[in-house]
Amino acid sequence: MSSLAFKVAGAAIAGAALVRAHGHVEGINVNGVYYVGYDPTTDPYLSTSPTVVGWTASDTDNGYVAPDAYASGDIICHVDATNAAGYASVQAGDTIEAYWTAWPESHKGPVIDMLASCDGDCTTVDKTTLEFFKIAAVGLVDDTTLPGTWASDNLIANNNSWIIQIPEDLAPGNYVWRHEIIALHSAENSDGAQNYPQCFNLAVTGTGTLAPTGTLGEALYSETDAGILVDIYASLASYDIPGPTQIAAGTNLVQSAISVTATSSAVTTGVSGSGSTAAATSAAAVTSAATSSAAAVATSATSSAAAVATSAASSAAAVTTEATSSAAAVATEATSSAAAATTSAASNNASSCKKRRHARELRV
Repeated sequence: MSSLAFKVAGAAIAGAALVRAHGHVEGINVNGVYYVGYDPTTDPYLSTSPTVVGWTASDTDNGYVAPDAYASGDIICHVDATNAAGYASVQAGDTIEAYWTAWPESHKGPVIDMLASCDGDCTTVDKTTLEFFKIAAVGLVDDTTLPGTWASDNLIANNNSWIIQIPEDLAPGNYVWRHEIIALHSAENSDGAQNYPQCFNLAVTGTGTLAPTGTLGEALYSETDAGILVDIYASLASYDIPGPTQIAAGTNLVQSAISVTATSSAVTTGVSGSGSTAAATSAAAVTSAATSSAAAVATSATSSAAAVATSAASSAAAVTTEATSSAAAVATEATSSAAAATTSAASNNASSCKKRRHARELRV
């Protein structure tokens, strides 16, 4: 198929999927603990905003940030994004999995992950002061067929999720994790790329000293970057992932076909302060929640077992009582019937005797 045919087919698919194309991260999994993200389609309409680890966004239709907004604050953590009130606790070297809503196959492109130190409290930091360094980035995976296999295809194959690793030597502290898909199905046109940045607050613990320099969010990309203005329906021998150079300590993990299962209930925390303190408090909240959940399950199981036993005993007693009552009723009924039968027979005999005497009297 020609490049033009691929463009036409791609445009048709993209147009058909436009309404359902927009996505967001529903939550993240850190070592089996699930933290709720921000849902721009429902949370803005709640009377009280939930405490979550994901930054808010005002784009309620799961929209994107276009290249003409790269010089604005929208490219940092999405449209009109504001600070998350919670933290996810993570140890340096741990892996994190992000769960996306359904992602359309036509929206092919790279998946990029960055971190920025808050130098204090991420719940109040000015996002325009955050300096991001890239820890992972995957772009074109296979170019043997047009338009190729991309990181977004791997994300779809992995149940719409993506796994990253926090650098093992990262210095402890509070960080904003910027996780992003860039859809390139219309990127051959100026201003055609679609950025879907998502941000989360992390409280990182550890003993590392790594503190990379970063790039201000509003300077991450330009409209003419090779990885932004690109025709993915043409033959590409390689793809230049946009943004700052990935740090040496970064790791691009092979995405497994099966997502890791979160084993704990959803936990959020409004922890603030310096990294180690925040992480310790956050971890305590997670442990407490997990313990409470376990205790609740055990109590529920014990109560259920007791209820079943009581119910069984009551049922057995009821059956015994009912059987005894039934037997008594049957016996009483049989005795009454027998007495009635005897009385009836006696009455009949007396009546018969009277009739015979009357007949003899008549004959006399």
